[in-house]
Amino acid sequence: MALDGITIRALTRELGRRLIGGRIAKIAQPEADELLLTIKANGTNERLLISAGATLPFVYLTDENKPSPLTAPSFCMLLRKHITGGRLVDISQPGLERIIEFEIEHLDELGDTKRKILTVELMGKHSNIIFRQTDGTIIDSIKHVSAAVSSVREVLPGRAYFIPKTEDKLDLHNYILCCHDKGACDQSLCKPMPLSKALYTTLTGFSPVLAESICEQTGLDSSRGANTYEENELCELYESLKNLDDTVEVADFHPAVITDDEGKPVEFEVITLSQYSQMQRTKFDTVSQMLISYYRDREIYTRIRQKSSDLRRIVTTALERNVKKYDIQCKQLKDTDKMDRFRVYGELLQTYGYNAAEGDKSITCDNYYTNEPVTIPLDPTMNAMANSVRYFDRYNKLKRTKEAVTVQLKETEENITHLQSILSSLDIASGEDDLSQIRDELADCGYIKHKARDKRKASSKSRPYHYVSSDGFHIFVGKNNYQNDELTFRIAGNGDWWFHAKKMPGSHVIVRTEGRELPDHIYEDAASLAAYYSSGRSMGKTEIDYAPRKEIKKPGGAKPGFVIYYTNYSMTAVPMIPKDLTLVQD
Repeated sequence: MALDGITIRALTRELGRRLIGGRIAKIAQPEADELLLTIKANGTNERLLISAGATLPFVYLTDENKPSPLTAPSFCMLLRKHITGGRLVDISQPGLERIIEFEIEHLDELGDTKRKILTVELMGKHSNIIFRQTDGTIIDSIKHVSAAVSSVREVLPGRAYFIPKTEDKLDLHNYILCCHDKGACDQSLCKPMPLSKALYTTLTGFSPVLAESICEQTGLDSSRGANTYEENELCELYESLKNLDDTVEVADFHPAVITDDEGKPVEFEVITLSQYSQMQRTKFDTVSQMLISYYRDREIYTRIRQKSSDLRRIVTTALERNVKKYDIQCKQLKDTDKMDRFRVYGELLQTYGYNAAEGDKSITCDNYYTNEPVTIPLDPTMNAMANSVRYFDRYNKLKRTKEAVTVQLKETEENITHLQSILSSLDIASGEDDLSQIRDELADCGYIKHKARDKRKASSKSRPYHYVSSDGFHIFVGKNNYQNDELTFRIAGNGDWWFHAKKMPGSHVIVRTEGRELPDHIYEDAASLAAYYSSGRSMGKTEIDYAPRKEIKKPGGAKPGFVIYYTNYSMTAVPMIPKDLTLVQD
């Protein structure tokens, strides 16, 4: 979720409580678009990290220090000259704009008291940090924006500062007051566009996620045109907006990170986002702690995704080649269907060929296999016996082709299944060690060059997922084919149970029985895990095969993760991580 106006209001209140009255002790610029201010406030040193990154702008208090370049950038030197030792007298947010203004009192060269403003704009790719006079004159900014870059506003030394695009949007509090004074719902939201879009394009500081939450609370369809709603329905919307305004005014904020079943951060919130009411939440005491946790965890998942992109490209390319090869081989195999006809032609010519005159282009005779007449094409430049030999040669050639292509087709099909399983493994990889193990598998299969050092590292750290049920049953899930083999044939005992998505790539799931009878809900939980950690995750329901571990066999020379079984049970499961299971960090 972007830092919308509501989140920034909560953050501004928090920063005000902790920093106002403090003095700026140090100023550093660790990155081209970042500032790190050390502020002595309330008897402690607070570190304020400000980023104007295009993809990840943020402001929060942190305990971590970041190394700075040996030579400070010019913007950092300018700030040091003006406001080092300065006192923070105010931290504010204009309306619900995605802007935080730090007003700083300092002494100039003559010892006179002056005030300047450090404006932080958190607006996605337009984010910036602007240092200006109280009259709005820009002194400098961390990013210079000329008229060649933006026709809306120049951000250059000496130019006048203003907030762009405010004239088209309404402040939430003013909107509520306007509706109250009119005694009716204001029609500003009644636009020919989806209701959620009308909300975030009309009200300042609203994000699409917040707009969806308001629609969810009200029970209104966010995709329906805003101008199609009746006045009584809009009044319900007004009540939700009024409640939101009251929450903002009294600062009733509750920072939390919303996570999915795997613990992956999905969104953060300072007020409850209704569309995620069924998802898990990790609550925090401060907005800064929430942002640090969210961005850190998101960075981990993003980094893993980026690092897996090369492997994913290798696997995808190999998969596409094998699919094309499979199609060609299927066509070749289909062409061999006529080989038996050539054999029959050859035999019939040896029996009835004496009836063919020299130069005939065909001969009609009785097929003693079907008791029906058949016309055999002939090469007029050859006699009947030579034509017979030619047909037998074509038959033998197609027979050899069929034998070879059948073997090749089976190998190609196994390669496709194997590569699809590796793609599934990449989707559930949660760490660099998991990627290293997948890289080893690709190297062992000849897709990339092997690095033995990576293999030793991965084998010592990467572990299957380990879940424990509320009644003490241990369930293990393989993250890749190597772990699938290890789980099924080394860790699991003959009395344990094995689960896998039917006829699709996915993880092996093992339930340790430890001599106990499995309750029905454990079968269902394990099946749900098998569906979730498979290529059928996005389906509503997935068919799962399950069997005692002793029924699972691995053919000699089979690829990693490939098994066979002849005695099994089946059930349908919803892909999910059951709530009564706890993930254990081994």
